[in-house]
Amino acid sequence: MRTSIVVFLLILVTNLPGYAQNNLQTRTVATNLDTPWEILWGHDNYIWATERYGRISRINPQTGEVFEVITISEVNERGEGGLLGMVLDPDFETNNFFYVAYNYNGPGNDYREKIVRFTFNPSTGAAGNPFTLIENIDGANNHNGCRMVISPDKKLIFTTGDAQITSTSQNLNSLNGKKLRLNLDGTIPEDNPIKDSPIWTWGHRNAQGLVYSPDGEILYSSEHGPSNDDEINIIYKGRNYGWPRVEGFCDNFEMNFCNDSNVVEPIYAWTPTLAVAGIDFYNSDLIPEWKNSLLVSSLKARRITQLKLNENGTEVVSSKDHFIGAFGRLRDLCISPDGKVYVAVSNRDGRGSPTTEDDRIIEIAPASTSAPLIENTNPINVYPNPAKEFIIVSINIQDELPAKYSLMNIIGQEIKKGYLESGESKIYFPVGFSGPAFLKIEMNGRLVSRKVVALN
Repeated sequence: MRTSIVVFLLILVTNLPGYAQNNLQTRTVATNLDTPWEILWGHDNYIWATERYGRISRINPQTGEVFEVITISEVNERGEGGLLGMVLDPDFETNNFFYVAYNYNGPGNDYREKIVRFTFNPSTGAAGNPFTLIENIDGANNHNGCRMVISPDKKLIFTTGDAQITSTSQNLNSLNGKKLRLNLDGTIPEDNPIKDSPIWTWGHRNAQGLVYSPDGEILYSSEHGPSNDDEINIIYKGRNYGWPRVEGFCDNFEMNFCNDSNVVEPIYAWTPTLAVAGIDFYNSDLIPEWKNSLLVSSLKARRITQLKLNENGTEVVSSKDHFIGAFGRLRDLCISPDGKVYVAVSNRDGRGSPTTEDDRIIEIAPASTSAPLIENTNPINVYPNPAKEFIIVSINIQDELPAKYSLMNIIGQEIKKGYLESGESKIYFPVGFSGPAFLKIEMNGRLVSRKVVALN
């Protein structure tokens, strides 16, 4: 069967020099998303993203191409609800499991929330085989949580909101307003603080950020306050975080409840609120001034806030805001292994002012680390394309040689690499390989990319 494809030069980078600061620069990685809620760096070196209406995608961070993994038809986007958090299994490279949280219509058409495990198929780039870990958690138009992490001992920990009923947060018979902890098969761990209950902590309003310290010893959480006291908390097993009896730090009339209930106070709080959302721990040398900091994205305040931590990671020693108002509402962020920061813009969530390109994924990196793309020129030709056994790469600028190349499949795995030594070079496809692939060529710090197809 013959397959045709348009060969195109991928225009990867949109630099935004007006938003550069502290020798940082930004570029638009992907555009025209719809309320990306979770972004995370995958084992395949792609950005995995959820969009609130129900789609899960893998985004090539270099080309910006979006590959749909699955659109979950059961998702019901309503208000702040829909497809929310996601986390990849720590053994993803062998079991291909990932976990998502979403709202749906339960019995009696009641709005509910559940956690479901899916299995990714690397051959097709799609996912299926849903397995429900927990369901029938109360949902609402607002305050659904639901950020997720997997702990170093391989337990799934996730946040639930109070579903706009504040009393649920202190009710240990309710799963709302909590941090919940499950085994990865959905069973309840024997060492949970309450026997036969998934509850790990309680007294939460609407936490939408979770991240571990690099050593896995400290779990941090960001939490929305009402009109005051957004919080950053350290999460301890079996502890009460106060809501709705306590807002932020224990003050005045709250002291009796704090003492009686052993309430944990935040390590940082904001009044007025920023509408803090996703958080991540920055520990790379790429942006040295951000090292050993929590990075917090905010919706209402439309900024990234850097919280510099002490050596033990238990206290905030300074706070600094970045990119204030540059992109609009910021929902989540993730960090690549080389230290670049990626931010999910959320201007299509019903409370923003979207541009024609929104919603977007933005990359933040030092100005010196992003290789410029060759634009508006044709430095290489690739033919035949599609091809059966090999492609020929013709480089039109001889002083660019030798040039390093890599060939990647659609899930970002490198299937071949080498160097182009002459003006025309053959690149043979791996034996048995067929389908689309991406050819990347680096020439004196510049990057060219082509999409190619191998025929059977």
